[in-house]
Amino acid sequence: METNKSQKKRKWFMPLVFSVLFSSFLIFVSISVSSNSFSQLYRARVKNEVPHFVESKLKVSDTSSDSVPRIAYLISGSMGDGESLKRTLKALYHPRNQYAVHLDLEASADERLDLANFVRNEPLFSKLGNVRMVAKANLVTYRGPTMVTNTLHAAAILLKEGGDWDWFINLSASDYPLVTQDDMLHTFSSIPKNLNFIEHTSDIGWKEHQRARPVIIDPGLYSVHKSDVFWVSEKRSVPTQYKLFTGSAWMMLSRPFVEYCLWGWDNLPRIVLMYYANFLSSPEGYFHTVICNAEEFRNTTVNHDLHFISWDNPPKQHPHFLTADDYQRMVDSNAPFARKFGRNETVLDKIDTELLGRNADGYVPGKWFSEVNPNMTFPNHIIKNITQLKPGPGAERLKRLINGLLSAEDFQTNQCS
Repeated sequence: METNKSQKKRKWFMPLVFSVLFSSFLIFVSISVSSNSFSQLYRARVKNEVPHFVESKLKVSDTSSDSVPRIAYLISGSMGDGESLKRTLKALYHPRNQYAVHLDLEASADERLDLANFVRNEPLFSKLGNVRMVAKANLVTYRGPTMVTNTLHAAAILLKEGGDWDWFINLSASDYPLVTQDDMLHTFSSIPKNLNFIEHTSDIGWKEHQRARPVIIDPGLYSVHKSDVFWVSEKRSVPTQYKLFTGSAWMMLSRPFVEYCLWGWDNLPRIVLMYYANFLSSPEGYFHTVICNAEEFRNTTVNHDLHFISWDNPPKQHPHFLTADDYQRMVDSNAPFARKFGRNETVLDKIDTELLGRNADGYVPGKWFSEVNPNMTFPNHIIKNITQLKPGPGAERLKRLINGLLSAEDFQTNQCS
C-alpha cells in the first residue's frame, strides 16, 4: 500500500516541478522584455522631450492691436502737493486711460484723506473706475532708489487692476501737459506700440565718480521719517556684467518693457535694481540701464523724454521753475509735457486757456464729452465715445516732434549708444 502511494506521488510530483520551472522561466523572460522595452521607451522620451522651466513660459508680450492706444499714468507728489495733483489729474484725464495717484507718507493724513475722497467721490472717476489712489503709500526720498520702487509699485498696480493699456508715463505734481489727451492718443495711434521714449546715454562722464562709485543709503528703505540720503565712506567699482546708462527720470515706457521689469524672467532687472539701491539719483539710471542691456528691448528706444525742461547749465541737474517767460519756448518745443512748475503758477492758467481749452477746475475738452446729446445721460455718452478723438493744434505740434525723432538720420545710432 505504501508502494502504491509512493508511485502516485511520483506521477504528479515531476510534472509539478516542471511546471514551476517553466512558469518561472516565462515570468523571467517577460520581465526582461518589459524592462528592456520600458528602458528603450524612457530613453526615447528623455531624448526627445525638452525640459520645461518657468523662464521658458515667459516672453515679451504682444502689443495691443487696438487702433487707438491707452496710456497708464502715474502722478506722484509729496507734502503740500495734494491740490496740484488734483489739477494735473484733471488736465490729463481721458476715460480711455488709466491713472494711479500717489501722495507719499511725508504728506499729512488729512491731506492724503482729502485726495482719497476726491478720487473716490468725483463722479467720472467713480463711474468709470479708471483712477485709483495708491492706498499703501511709500516714503519717497528725492534722489534715492525709493523713487524707482515707487514707480515699479504703481506700474504693478496698473498691470493688475488697470486692464489693457499700451504705454506707462510717470509724472509728478510739478508736471503739466501742453497738449490734450485727444492730441496724445491721436498722435500715438500711428506709431509702433513697442517703442520706449527714454532719454539715455552711456557717456556717464563725471557721474561715474560722483554717482556710480560712491555708495549711498536711502532712509526711505527702512524709516517712516523722510531725510536726505547719506553716504558710505567706501567706494565700489563700476559693474562689468552690464553697461551703465543714465538720462532723464521722466519717460514713456511700453507695456512689454514694464512687464519685463516686473517679471524679470532673465533676472537682469533684479540684479540692476539691487545695484541701483545704493546709487545716487537712481531714477536717472535704473530703467535706462535695464533697457539698454536687454536684448529684447535695446532697439526699441527713442532718445527723448517728451518733456520741456529748462535746466541749469552746467551741469543740468536742477530744473528752473517755469513761468510765463518760458511759455513760447514750451510751445515751440512741441513736447507734450513740461516741468517744473510751482504751485499755483500763473502760467498754468495760460496753458489751460490757450493750449488745453480747460476751464478752472474742469476737464480738458475732447470728443468724449464736447458734443453731449441732451437726450443722453452724460456717463453713457462718455462710454459710447471713448474711442472717438478730436485732435487739435497740439496734435500737429506733437506729430512734428515724433516724426522728427523717428525719421532722424541718427535715430538708430542714438539707441543705447
